Amino acid sequence: MSDTSVRPSSTLRREPRHFRRLLAIWFVVSVVGDVLFYTLVGPHVPPGTETSTAAHQQLDFNVLFVVALPVVFAIWVYLIYALVVWKGGEVGETEPLMGGAAARTHLRIQLWWIMGTTAIVLGLFVFGTVELVLPAGAGGGEGPNPIWTPKSKNPLQVQVIAQQWKFTYRYPAYGGMETDQLVLPNNTAIAFHVTSLDVIHSFWAYQLGVKADANPDQDNVAFTTTNEVGAITVRCSELCGLWHGAMFNYGKVVPKAQFATWAQQTEAQLAPVTKLLPPFSYTYNPDANGADGGYYPDNVDPYSKPEIYGAESKKAQ
Repeated sequence: MSDTSVRPSSTLRREPRHFRRLLAIWFVVSVVGDVLFYTLVGPHVPPGTETSTAAHQQLDFNVLFVVALPVVFAIWVYLIYALVVWKGGEVGETEPLMGGAAARTHLRIQLWWIMGTTAIVLGLFVFGTVELVLPAGAGGGEGPNPIWTPKSKNPLQVQVIAQQWKFTYRYPAYGGMETDQLVLPNNTAIAFHVTSLDVIHSFWAYQLGVKADANPDQDNVAFTTTNEVGAITVRCSELCGLWHGAMFNYGKVVPKAQFATWAQQTEAQLAPVTKLLPPFSYTYNPDANGADGGYYPDNVDPYSKPEIYGAESKKAQ
């Protein structure tokens, strides 16, 4: 009597090579996804390319996305494949579909996953370190003695003065004039000297890819080089008091000739006011305008009448 529970060998279905299938699907999806992202989305990833630091930051984001997408696609492809191919038994079956011993572990795949993700992390570590060094600090403040400096030996010096709740800008190359407009020439290396008159603020010039803390009595230097004309949005990104959310202004990058005209005209217009300002310095003592909050106590007159920062206190006189 024959055993009907055993099928002839000719009718047995050969199990497909699932791993090869998964690898082929994942490879195609990853290549198509990365190419579409890099060509269609990559050029529009913020903060743009208005400066050298912004362009490097855009490159960093794009590289991270290009590396991360295949990892995400690997998980998605596996889950979708498992749902479609290994979705379980037919309706009405009482016994669940069991994967058996082979479904519990696969040492080779585990090793490849561990080695692959480790290589990705270490590779991004090296890439990130290089990107931090090459663009002269990546647009971040480096303190008064920068380690990484741009190739230009004569960058345009622009001082950023933060106080509750506004930013102003001094141009020592143009008589030390101070304006509430951040205007920069195109194709020029810029050295921002960021400081504060009262509490801790943070100068964040979004399109420039520059962000540096503004601390009282500290000169925090950040470098960038302008590549394109365009608008600038400046915000404070450090909680600094009641009107922190309203502490922002705007600026622009303009052609060199236009900047020279603006700077010369503004210097002439502000000359009477500039005479009343303290001489240009990398930091200022704000005791005279009462904004010190006890940081610069003189025990004489914390709210002196002259509303001019940096003025000498009565005790010093």
